[in-house]
Amino acid sequence: MTRTLAGGVACAVWLFVIAGGSLRAHHGDSGRYEDKLTTVKGTVAEIILVNPHSTLVLDVKDESGKIVKWRGELGSAVQLRGWCWNNEVIKAGDTVSMKGRRLKNGSPYMTLSEEARVVDASGKEIYRGNDPGKPGEPGPCAPPRTQP
Repeated sequence: MTRTLAGGVACAVWLFVIAGGSLRAHHGDSGRYEDKLTTVKGTVAEIILVNPHSTLVLDVKDESGKIVKWRGELGSAVQLRGWCWNNEVIKAGDTVSMKGRRLKNGSPYMTLSEEARVVDASGKEIYRGNDPGKPGEPGPCAPPRTQP
């Protein structure tokens, strides 16, 4: 009886460690980003549409005029299609601004999730991250949500 109980506890601990590690591997970024929002404006250098997170890379001039590659981590390629992203909406060479939460270590990298925005040169919002306490908006080109 004691051996069975000890084996069951050991198995439960092992499963908790394995499952907990995989959960932290994807969304373990608590404390990783600044609380304040940072906005940068630059030229689109690259758009990487992949799952689970796409990346928008901008060439941004710093105070000295040097080009710095800023990376913004977006949602999935499917989510971006909901925001009408295609070769006409955003492409290399376009001027855009992106607002998000920068890494605390000062690297030119930000998450474009909570309260994030990507705005084109005309001022049109072409991507919106979720606002705290509200469900993420599906975007103007996403299929309508259905009620269960």
